[in-house]
Amino acid sequence: MRKMRFALLFTIISLAGFLLDADAVLATQAHGAPEGIYAHQAAHIFFIIAMGILIYWLRARGLVRESGWRFIQYSALFFILWSVDTFLVHLLDEQLNFIQATRIGPWQIRIDDPFNNNILGIFYYIIKLDHLLCLPALLFLYAGLKRLFVNSDMNGIRNGLP
Repeated sequence: MRKMRFALLFTIISLAGFLLDADAVLATQAHGAPEGIYAHQAAHIFFIIAMGILIYWLRARGLVRESGWRFIQYSALFFILWSVDTFLVHLLDEQLNFIQATRIGPWQIRIDDPFNNNILGIFYYIIKLDHLLCLPALLFLYAGLKRLFVNSDMNGIRNGLP
């Protein structure tokens, strides 16, 4: 019953936001030039390396045999893909200025590129959908942590913790 109430509340709030015609919510944010974007891009590279090391560490120690750690490994892989994707978006529209996105209506944008061949615009549109990589990463992380927690409880590791 609680889940039904939550789903109904979430639907009502979502519809209210849709009907009130909120401003555009951008998936990637702009950063102050030039220092902000350089630091942010460096953070993406650091995050990619960190997730790669996590995957290596999990595999080297054989932890991926357990489903919780395997899900965390999948999460790290999706986080790598998401960070590479977001790095490319920042590179195209903030550093190289190859892309100019203009909102021409409530449900329409125009993507212009200097080459006018439309291939770069289509590529940019696809990689701008970075939430399609970040959401699975978060879901795998949640599923992995939940499995580890349940398994720790079943093995008596928590020892009286609430």
